[in-house]
Amino acid sequence: MVLKPGVTRNKTVEQTLAGAAEPGRQLRRTLTSWDLVVFGVAVVIGAGIFAVGASTAGDYAGPSVTLSFLLAAVACGFAALCYAEFASTVPVAGSAYTFAYATFGELFAWIVGWNLLLELAFAAGVVAQGWSSYLAEAFDLPGTSVHIDVGGHGTDWFGIVHSVDFDWGAFIIVAGVTAALALGVKLSARVSGVITVIKVSVVLFVIIAGAFYIKASNYTPFIPQPQQKTGSGSGLEGSLFAFLTCGAQTQYGWYGLFAGASIVFFAFVGFDVVATTAEEVKNPAKDLPRGIIGSLAICTVLYLAVSLVATGMVPYTQLRTTMDAAGHEHKANLATAFSLHGVDWAAKLISFGALAGLTTVVLVLLLGTIRLAFAMSRDGLLPRRWSVTTGNGNPMRLTLGAGVLAGVIACVFPIGKLEEMVNVGTLFAFVLVAAGVIVLRRTQPDLERGFRTPAMPWVPLAAIASCAWLMLNLSLLTWVRFGVWLLVGLLIYAAYGYRHSVLGRTGGLVEKVPAPETSAKS
Repeated sequence: MVLKPGVTRNKTVEQTLAGAAEPGRQLRRTLTSWDLVVFGVAVVIGAGIFAVGASTAGDYAGPSVTLSFLLAAVACGFAALCYAEFASTVPVAGSAYTFAYATFGELFAWIVGWNLLLELAFAAGVVAQGWSSYLAEAFDLPGTSVHIDVGGHGTDWFGIVHSVDFDWGAFIIVAGVTAALALGVKLSARVSGVITVIKVSVVLFVIIAGAFYIKASNYTPFIPQPQQKTGSGSGLEGSLFAFLTCGAQTQYGWYGLFAGASIVFFAFVGFDVVATTAEEVKNPAKDLPRGIIGSLAICTVLYLAVSLVATGMVPYTQLRTTMDAAGHEHKANLATAFSLHGVDWAAKLISFGALAGLTTVVLVLLLGTIRLAFAMSRDGLLPRRWSVTTGNGNPMRLTLGAGVLAGVIACVFPIGKLEEMVNVGTLFAFVLVAAGVIVLRRTQPDLERGFRTPAMPWVPLAAIASCAWLMLNLSLLTWVRFGVWLLVGLLIYAAYGYRHSVLGRTGGLVEKVPAPETSAKS
């Protein structure tokens, strides 16, 4: 076997589309623009609106967290226009990974795919943990974890751990959404639609009911004076921007506002997952842009309204993260603002809304994980047997595998600071997608595009600049973790992906690739 030379080898758009038509590895086109809007709102309206906004106001930005949301929304808006052009032009599963493959080559595609794959899977697992905590709160349960001594008689398990805490609540939600995805993406869309109506209703209730408790004095000062951050531990917790500009590790002020924008960006993560379903959309040229941009617009309006209400109900200082006697952090959320006013029934309703909201977040994040891994395995960068689909066009092996991975993460591993890890990888993908739009306009100007990003090249350049700016305001520790993550990914690519790549082995010609297993339709 002779490998096509060079890690910059890239597939043409025609090769990408041909690969999506490979028999036995095809997804079925069943989704409409409404399904995409539902998926987008389903995954975006979740952990961010119920938790991240309130805690970011208390710990970083104060009432100016509304501006933080606005800055994050603007960056996402520029990126969404770029995603819309790419997704409507190359309607193939994989989202940013597929787009990078067609413009920058295989190595960059792997880097993007590796980051998004692990981050989506980890995000699904950790959001499942959040779902479990809201389950306990909504039904007044003492907890959802069971302590298991895996070593026995105090001995280590493989010399690593003595015991684990199994979160059965997280197991229930991961198992449930995995079953729904295994039955088909259309059924998943219907389930998401019903639950999304419930949680959006709760969000509207928060906005309307909370408005009666707003005091104008709580908005003053809108951008609080900066102060030295307390209880922060290592200096690596400060933002990269503060480090580069020799700024102190502060909270509030302009540094806090910008850092807040980088953190609440997590609340918008998900609209790009809509692009991973491109191969299952009936009319990609029209439906994908509507789904991507429409879901982002709806979520932005809701986020701005909720952040204004939450910071108007109570002073931002009452939304700070606190520590208990055992050293555990307790972050504020929307329910906190109502509880401080003694409106406990509203806080309980918000808990039920969050429970519904996080259900669809786990579902769509897991869907994005599966579709991204499907595209990468079909290209040979992951084992190709994973991309075999069943008779209903569903990659069953990947669906079950992703469910098991997310379940293990959710049920066993305690994970902190995940929001920033997800953010840095997603922002990196946004930068490459925006740059890819410019590249593809120059290299293939006559290519048929269902949607064209306006004001070229200024909108993509604005997306690159704004996303890079948000990346700069993430913590140094996040950048260290991101570097380690990239290094591990590069080692895996060198050991497996480079040698097994369909493009490297055959030049991307599908007819030269061995046919999928005959058991695919079983």
